[in-house]
Amino acid sequence: MRSIFITGVNGLLGTNLVHLLLDKGYRVIGLVRSLESYKGKTHDNLELVTGTLFDDYSKILQEVDYVVHIAAVTSQNIISESYYWKINTDATKQLFYASKICKVKKFIFVSSANTIGFGSLDNLGHEDTPMRYPFTDSMYAISKETAERQILIDNKEMDTIVVNPTFMLGAYDTKPSSGKIIMMAWKKKVVLYPPGGKNFVHVQDVAHGIHNALSKGKDGQRYILSNENMTFKEFYQKLNDLTKQNPLMIKIPKWLLTPIGYIGDMLRYMHIKTSLSSVNTKILCINNYYTNTKSISDLEIDYQSIDNAIVDAVDYFSKHST
Repeated sequence: MRSIFITGVNGLLGTNLVHLLLDKGYRVIGLVRSLESYKGKTHDNLELVTGTLFDDYSKILQEVDYVVHIAAVTSQNIISESYYWKINTDATKQLFYASKICKVKKFIFVSSANTIGFGSLDNLGHEDTPMRYPFTDSMYAISKETAERQILIDNKEMDTIVVNPTFMLGAYDTKPSSGKIIMMAWKKKVVLYPPGGKNFVHVQDVAHGIHNALSKGKDGQRYILSNENMTFKEFYQKLNDLTKQNPLMIKIPKWLLTPIGYIGDMLRYMHIKTSLSSVNTKILCINNYYTNTKSISDLEIDYQSIDNAIVDAVDYFSKHST
């Protein structure tokens, strides 16, 4: 039986990946901070272990075929920039080198599409596009990109693949994380939306991409796991149609978002936690678009409509009163 060690199995992607791999017959060892944080399905072939990313997992790594590293700091309200580096870069490198020493067959690092340059509808961002501003000022994106470069440079003796998902939606978003974009508009009478756009993907498709990368992925490669490019207005209109609601839609102009971002910078300077920042508001004003051509070709992913992701997320939130 093929065995795999996965970090961050309590998150949106981690839970969906665990379910898929168990269905595919894998033995899964999942890392969580606490057993209570995992809200997914139980299974005889699933073992949950508790710990931090800096613990010694050599005994486990010696017994598994593959490692998928998902756990990361994604929160946008962190004031200490060094924390992004500690978790997203240093912890990734530690697990990577431990996996090499323990002769793991393949290491898959789940990064972010933000480390790759975005494009427009006429010229979509692809795996060879360098990271672009304003993401070059994002400590989250920089910390992930640094980890990518380090492990791809040192990938001798162990197959290493980086996957770069875009904005994931679907069921089992227990926090919620990316599902907040739905909660901001679902059952609301007024919906405020920024002028930009982004690429959306069903979390199940990302899980399938990781699974296929175990057998089909090429060593040393990055794969953007993405699907539909939409403006925020188009996304919310789609959400409204699927949930049969008709709120008042109001666009927040760039000239208003920009000063709000700088107010966030001031609050952060005073060590006040906030998700507002000039970087984050600038990101909301761009069309952050990507292509999935390489992942379709190499990983043979059959991407499903983002409608399914929205419906799955809304159904999950409805049942769990998130």
